[in-house]
Amino acid sequence: MAIAGGMYCHVILILCLAALASRAAASVAIPPAVFDVFRGSNLGVHDTADPDEKIFNVVDFGAKPDGNHDASMNFIKTWIAACKNNTDRRSRVLIPPGTYKSGPAVFQGPCTCAKPIVVQVLGTIKGLNDLSLYEEPYWFLFEKVEGLVITGNGVFDGQGSSAWKVAGDCGSSSDGCSPLPSSIKFNSVSNGVIRGISSLNSKGVHLFITDSQNVRVRRVNISAPGTSLNTDGIHISNSNNVKVARTHIATGDDCIGMIQGSTNIAINNVICGPGHGISVGSLGKYEHENDVKGITVKKTTFLNTDNGIRIKSWPGSGPSLASGMVFKDLIMQNVRNPIIIDQEYCAGGCDKNQPSRVQISNVHYINIKGTTPSNVAVDFICSSQVPCQNIQLHDIDLKYTGPNAAALTSVCKNVKAGFGGIQNPPACH
Repeated sequence: MAIAGGMYCHVILILCLAALASRAAASVAIPPAVFDVFRGSNLGVHDTADPDEKIFNVVDFGAKPDGNHDASMNFIKTWIAACKNNTDRRSRVLIPPGTYKSGPAVFQGPCTCAKPIVVQVLGTIKGLNDLSLYEEPYWFLFEKVEGLVITGNGVFDGQGSSAWKVAGDCGSSSDGCSPLPSSIKFNSVSNGVIRGISSLNSKGVHLFITDSQNVRVRRVNISAPGTSLNTDGIHISNSNNVKVARTHIATGDDCIGMIQGSTNIAINNVICGPGHGISVGSLGKYEHENDVKGITVKKTTFLNTDNGIRIKSWPGSGPSLASGMVFKDLIMQNVRNPIIIDQEYCAGGCDKNQPSRVQISNVHYINIKGTTPSNVAVDFICSSQVPCQNIQLHDIDLKYTGPNAAALTSVCKNVKAGFGGIQNPPACH
């Protein structure tokens, strides 16, 4: 069929444009998708026992739910039996209703039972207060386990009030102190779930996730007084693909802290407060730290916290990267420092004249609203040696509620920032 000259040229033009678009698309590096073993799964399916599971009840292994006897060895014996179950049935460690006391306990893999191994906590576990029992900084340690579910409506009560004074003494000590024990620690855990449980009054960090991958924390309640020291809600390091959702965190330190080696971390629908907010860092405290990348915080509310979203690094740090972060759809209610980058962070003796060498880049703040008692609502103090690159703010609407009639302001130091939409406080340059 004949094609008119004009139509022919038009077709050729479309084909040429399509070829150019295809070539351009091919030149753009598309990052590989993160494989999510939990996608499309119902994390609640492990709340009740499957008929094919084998139940390992801690009471059958000698644990007494009377709140008077140390059950730590009974817990360990139960775990070993469940973990080494050599049948094709899954194992479930059951801690039934009642009150148990326990010192430190290690639950170690690899396990030979079918995956995942389930730990169902229905009772209340109270931590022993004698700190000399905790030779390492953990209370319950899950280590080298592939496929692990901790579920139930039970409570891990760290009884940390006696330990917080020690944390205060450490803060004023020149020679430093050992960290206080984390209530639940994941070390080298893959495909793990923590769901439904409550962590109360931890001695140190409530949940510590390190050297792990594919971990979900969902519908967890974390609580300690705002005056408690070093009781971070969730602490993440050297871990990939960690998701925290529908969780309420009230502590005396960071609600969630992500330090070196944290990659592909997603935080969604979290309520934070009281506490120090959600932090990336501190970074650069140690030599040869791993990079941080792929941090997303969405649909999260901050209530009466010291900070909202904070990125912090030490002066004089070694070189590393912190990049690819999105903080979106956040509500700040009476938050002292809603948006802050502090590359002169110094929680002790350090030389602020030595600039940080942590390169912060590609950070997006989108749709952040609320109130602050501070007249500085956006505070960017970046490194003079490696200034912050591509910091973008879009639709920031914060209102000043302090006692004085001060204007709400922004501070920018050593930062290349872009702005769009509503900017309250006004954009700094």
